[in-house]
Amino acid sequence: MSKAPDRLFAQPLEQVPDFVFNEDVVQVFPDMIKRSVPGYPTIVENLGVLAARFAQPGSILYDLGASLGAVSQALRRHVRSEGCRVVAVDNSAAMVERCRQYLTAQDSMFQELLPVEVVEADILTLPFEPASLVAMNFTLQFIAPQQRLELLTRIRQTLLPGGALILSEKLLMADAQAQQLLNDLHLGFKRANGYSELEIAQKRSAIENVMKPDTLQAHTERLHAAGFSKVVPWFQCLNFASLIALP
Repeated sequence: MSKAPDRLFAQPLEQVPDFVFNEDVVQVFPDMIKRSVPGYPTIVENLGVLAARFAQPGSILYDLGASLGAVSQALRRHVRSEGCRVVAVDNSAAMVERCRQYLTAQDSMFQELLPVEVVEADILTLPFEPASLVAMNFTLQFIAPQQRLELLTRIRQTLLPGGALILSEKLLMADAQAQQLLNDLHLGFKRANGYSELEIAQKRSAIENVMKPDTLQAHTERLHAAGFSKVVPWFQCLNFASLIALP
């Protein structure tokens, strides 16, 4: 795993471009995500534990928005259902290339792992096959809001009975005071992890037009509208949460 520190926004920029998952981000992504998302390592590892509960023999496990494959690696460490395979999907060519490298390295360290296919594709147009588990780890927030219900509906339709969608997202608080408090605490988390005020401000400018968070209520209502019968929050750290949606 890359150890390069995230210094992408450490120098003043005349104009801050919109955030994209390019090669520069790939180089520092493990450091960036660890220092920016409270609870991220706990979410990733426990996605594997949760997946083992829902994975069915001979089925597909999807990792949608796989980035460098951390979730796919967790699925392969924990799922033992016979005949399962992981399909990791991302639309960034740079992410896909590095993801394949990391998964190949995992193959050399562990025996009898689930097979994995890494696909460069847009999940909005990807033809899904029947699956027992779909993981979307901080992915939906980068999908245009008007396209989210259709995507979730297609995911619901592809899930086998007894399967699950695990959805992790940054949350927007419905209450303005709670939103301000959690936003301040998140900024404190970033400062404690070594980000300067300049880095925090420039990263916010880069990402505010491409990442659109929702409230927990909005997520729950949309998942029900997509056909899911039950939504169970299983983790939250500050304004970052993960949900289990059942068909």
